[in-house]
Amino acid sequence: MLTALRERSAKHGANKSKAFVENRRLALSARKEEAMITQFARTEKIIGSQGIKHLQSARVILFGLGGVGSYVSEALVRSGIGHMTLVDKDVVDETNLNRQLIALHTTIGEEKVAVAAARYREINPAVDVQALSACVLPENIQTFGLENYDYAIDAVDMVTAKLAIIEECHRKGTPVISCMGTGNKMDPSRFEVAMIEKTSVCPLAKVMRRELKLRGIKKVKVVYSREEPSIKVTPPGSMSFVPGAAGLLIAATVVKDLLGSNVSPN
Repeated sequence: MLTALRERSAKHGANKSKAFVENRRLALSARKEEAMITQFARTEKIIGSQGIKHLQSARVILFGLGGVGSYVSEALVRSGIGHMTLVDKDVVDETNLNRQLIALHTTIGEEKVAVAAARYREINPAVDVQALSACVLPENIQTFGLENYDYAIDAVDMVTAKLAIIEECHRKGTPVISCMGTGNKMDPSRFEVAMIEKTSVCPLAKVMRRELKLRGIKKVKVVYSREEPSIKVTPPGSMSFVPGAAGLLIAATVVKDLLGSNVSPN
């Protein structure tokens, strides 16, 4: 009899514990959902609820998490993009501290994609982030499945990688925007969006114009600067506000392109 009472008491305690855990889970889920609604309330005032839903369903892949890429990706997450794939092989080091959002003394030595993914989940717990620690090469570009994305962003430095990304997007019909040079510059106001054929001044844009023309690829959207470099050093120098400005301009372009006509303020 005493054993049976103890068993019933233990079972009752276990059920009570399960109920507590489930109620806590439901409460946390409800708070998360409420926070999500509040989180994008200011954004919704500009693009409307349909715009929010459109961005939440978008899939974007970013190549390069440096001075430009770290600003692009964070701005997109804060804008409500639902899925981000991040591709970069590097780890955070001391030289990144002057211009990269993911670079902190506490993140030095860690993989950039891992740091960024953790940061973005803290910003928006609902975002789906895929972190790929990988180099982009002509030999492996097809493995990224660019046909599965609504937009691709090239924020890498190497010309061969930039060309591989653009060529693959051209083949798969995926919209792409490419960042030209941001080093050795001081004036963030000189950045603009243009088709590659319309660029000038930027040495990297000149190389890309030539190489894309040889490949028969036209009308690639890029962000470039009309500023004449005041200095010419290698590796190039950098200021925090220059690549950041380019990154934010890219993010704005991507969001506007993704939304298209799906903007209707409530």
